[in-house]
Amino acid sequence: MPKYEVANLTLAEATRHAPFIDYARCIDAGQRPYNHVGDWPEEGRLYPVRVVDSRTEGMPLVHVLGFEGEAPYYNAYGPHRFEMLLTVWLN
Repeated sequence: MPKYEVANLTLAEATRHAPFIDYARCIDAGQRPYNHVGDWPEEGRLYPVRVVDSRTEGMPLVHVLGFEGEAPYYNAYGPHRFEMLLTVWLN
């Protein structure tokens, strides 16, 4: 996994850390926080993601690969916003 809990990872960077990609569908794109700067998922779209346990939040966060966002959460979203659909192993 990445050295840091949060990071803006590309698909290629993510596969260097772990030999799989998870895919999830956004099921809740509402209530974007007022201080969020960066990409925001669209409801109904499928995204390559990485789920990382957040020590700060105390729960797993969904990081959308290829998204760009600023601190404090970069490209991380609460798990209630996504439905995990598929894991593809690359080995």
